[in-house]
Amino acid sequence: MDTTLVLTNDMLWVLGLVAFAMAMFLFERIRADVVSLVVLVVLGLTGLVAPEDLFGGFSSDAVINVIATMILGAGLDRTGALNRLAGWLLRRAHGIERRLVLLASAVAGLNSAIIPNTSATALYLPVASRLTARTGVSLSRLLMPMSAAIIMGGCLTMVGNSPLILLNDLLVSANASMPSGAASLAPLKMFAPLPIGLALLATSLAYFHFFGQRVLRESGDEAVTPARTQSYFARTYGIEGDIHELTVTADSPLVGMSVGDAEALVDMPLLLALRTGEESRLAPPADTRIWVGSVLGVMGRREDIVDFAQKNFLRVSSRLRVFGDLFNPARAGISEAVIPPTSNFIGKSQSQLRLRKQFGLSLLAINRDGKVLREDVRNVPLQAGDMLVLHSIWTDLAEAARSRDFVVVTDYPKDEQRPHKFKIAMAIFALSMLLALSSRIPTSIALMTGVAGMLVTGVLKIDEAYAAISWKTVFLIACLIPLGWAMDSSGAAAWVAGHSIERLPQGMPPWLIEIALALFTTAFSMVISHVGATIVLVPLAINLALAVNGNPTAFALVVALSASNNFVTASNPSVSMITGPAGYSVRDMWRSGGPLTLLYTGVIVAMVNLLY
Repeated sequence: MDTTLVLTNDMLWVLGLVAFAMAMFLFERIRADVVSLVVLVVLGLTGLVAPEDLFGGFSSDAVINVIATMILGAGLDRTGALNRLAGWLLRRAHGIERRLVLLASAVAGLNSAIIPNTSATALYLPVASRLTARTGVSLSRLLMPMSAAIIMGGCLTMVGNSPLILLNDLLVSANASMPSGAASLAPLKMFAPLPIGLALLATSLAYFHFFGQRVLRESGDEAVTPARTQSYFARTYGIEGDIHELTVTADSPLVGMSVGDAEALVDMPLLLALRTGEESRLAPPADTRIWVGSVLGVMGRREDIVDFAQKNFLRVSSRLRVFGDLFNPARAGISEAVIPPTSNFIGKSQSQLRLRKQFGLSLLAINRDGKVLREDVRNVPLQAGDMLVLHSIWTDLAEAARSRDFVVVTDYPKDEQRPHKFKIAMAIFALSMLLALSSRIPTSIALMTGVAGMLVTGVLKIDEAYAAISWKTVFLIACLIPLGWAMDSSGAAAWVAGHSIERLPQGMPPWLIEIALALFTTAFSMVISHVGATIVLVPLAINLALAVNGNPTAFALVVALSASNNFVTASNPSVSMITGPAGYSVRDMWRSGGPLTLLYTGVIVAMVNLLY
């Protein structure tokens, strides 16, 4: 490489913009997406990027991939896929903390291969909350391993995280500035980084499995956590246990009995659902009759339910076969509501209000002046200030709350959930991944095929798809992509690379330069975010590789992978999202994430050299 390049005005402008972006990202005086927009405008005003190319970042494959993966992730979330996953994890872990952490982290890491890290973290926070509520394992011992696995799992594919999504565009744009005689850089295929991602994920799982007891602290009850609804209702109202299905046999005394009469039986568990014939419904009205073959959806401790079933000749199902969709937490659950002084419910009982028939609400308990009423609550007249404990479908609760006769105080999913679309969503998602695996179809087209499929089949509505897109992320990436182009076209990357090589010892092996580049990228990403680090340093890495006769693709891949190597600071969005819920301090993050950062660097350099 020619190290006698003269520093031109164009180079100074580009390097000045890089310095400006670093300073703004570091001090956070201006939002990151606004900073990137300012950079874009300056690139256009100074002519560093041609007007016809200036807004090309918005139409780049990288941005399209980001948009598509966000929408696909929202589609899976809307069908309750992750709530099903939480139930599966609970069954497989058998109450063992280390096994639960290992399984949850492994599944989260694998999912992040096709869901952006930030989206995956957002989707798994409620899953983690549900796991901790059911098992007692603190969030501080669960969230960090899951977050690390999500970050490392993002390296399994070229669409798992923003740096890898950007990489192909940067490789293609670098061809315009390659020296004569140098081979063109080809985009990497969808699963090109798979072996590296698997090695990283395995490293993360092993690290926390064997050393988690040392590097993760145990939080007390004071730690801030997302709503632990099940443990809360068990502690406050004595409402505990799981949902079970009981099938009525011909010998059962419940045959011909009304729901109201059945609820009055001794030791009767909470009756939340009933299936008679082909009709299944939550909150069955009190006058509904129970017949042979009817299926009851009841809640309580398993041993109590088994005893009740034996006394009344009912068959206990081993799992939810009839009410699986109805009791999906994404669709239904327990909530609290307060009776205001202006309510029309005052002085009336549940049986008079016909809460089940009119609104689809089951009244489980009443908290009145600190005293919990659970016996015969359907006949207790309601008073102003009563706290009602309700079980319902979320959409029914939202509809009933519009009457203003009660105020819901529990946070619950107000958007429509579609668990009945689960199989369709999974089939569409699998098809889009298979298309992406094919070398004949660009990844962006494959992913958008999945988006179109979810919209056409009703998994998502178009307005929901728009809402799923983080436009801040889109603008950040699209506006900074031209800065990477300017680094190449102006010669700034070549100038920095040439002068860096001059200061390195003669005969320094390429792998040692890769380690230094990886650590530099990691430090850089902690200052200006993983997106900014990738856009600025990939052109530099390519020029460094050319200077030492290394593989430009390998050097660029080291940078893209290292840009996500941040487990300790809030500049990584996935990390910033878990610090509050788990109550992590800066010291906690460095104690667990510091060693993992060094392991990450060693693994990617070793694997990249092995593969390239």
